[in-house]
Amino acid sequence: MIRLLERPIVHFALAAATALVLPLVLRSGTLASEILIYGLAAAACNLLLGYTGLLSFGQGIFFGLGSYAAGLLLLRAGWPVLAMLPAVALVGAATAAAVGWLSIRRQGVYFVMLTLAFSQLFYFLAYTLSDLTGGDNGLLNVPRPALGGQPLSNPWTYYAFVAVLFLGLFAALQRVALSTFGRTLLAIRDNEARASAIGFPVRTFKVAAFAISGAVTALAGALHAMLIGVAPLSNIEYHTSETLLIMTIIGGAGNLFASVLGAAFYLVAGDLLSAIWPRWLLLLGALLVAIALFMQRGLWGLIERAAALVAREPDPNAASADATLPEESRP
Repeated sequence: MIRLLERPIVHFALAAATALVLPLVLRSGTLASEILIYGLAAAACNLLLGYTGLLSFGQGIFFGLGSYAAGLLLLRAGWPVLAMLPAVALVGAATAAAVGWLSIRRQGVYFVMLTLAFSQLFYFLAYTLSDLTGGDNGLLNVPRPALGGQPLSNPWTYYAFVAVLFLGLFAALQRVALSTFGRTLLAIRDNEARASAIGFPVRTFKVAAFAISGAVTALAGALHAMLIGVAPLSNIEYHTSETLLIMTIIGGAGNLFASVLGAAFYLVAGDLLSAIWPRWLLLLGALLVAIALFMQRGLWGLIERAAALVAREPDPNAASADATLPEESRP
């Protein structure tokens, strides 16, 4: 059962099942689209955090730039959607490569602080350049142009468009993670010094991971701008980066579908709890503490434990934990 859950085809099948089930269990097409959009952005964040070991607070930069680029190209340049999306991905990849190239020159807390500083820099640039970004009001009236003669104004029609892009980009990210490139990222995460010693260009791989993550995150930002009809200033601030990191941690780092799971849990819980208690983020904070203490692999780790119990197999998380104990301390 555990081996079945580890198969990439199962993860893609779960992503496809999520896209098919959401319209059946949710009344809001907007919320369903948000889950897939943020799930995509969280999966891109996971490529850095879970696969490369980089805790970046700069994901909001690429998400916000994607929103602004989409708004400007659609609203002022009049580009069609299919031409706008590759341009947005290119903007996200180029910006992420530049931010990554500068940030990876430092490690640990200094790397984190650099990405946070870049996040603040881009936020104040967006706030200052109000002629382009709309400043505090954001870029308003971002349209949803028709695609192949089919208008995207209906929430569920737009959801279908988002779902197709989500599955295509998820498959692409999965292909990257399973490739030699992805395996090398795991080697860098586990032991960067050894990876460098055997000849891997570590910096080049990290910058490439940043570029891929930035491109996908920018596309998610573009989809979000078309969804809500505005490219808000809040999309580019560091709170967006925090939200994406929280989604990734809740779902489980090192697994792309877990990011989708974390995004769905965060957004659905927020939608339900905010109607009951305006301070629902306190409950989210308590949940994060519980995950940090008892579920380091997030919701996906919980699913693996449940599958192990059903199949009566040893818990892989417990086994890996025992392996780190001194021999005399093992049960």
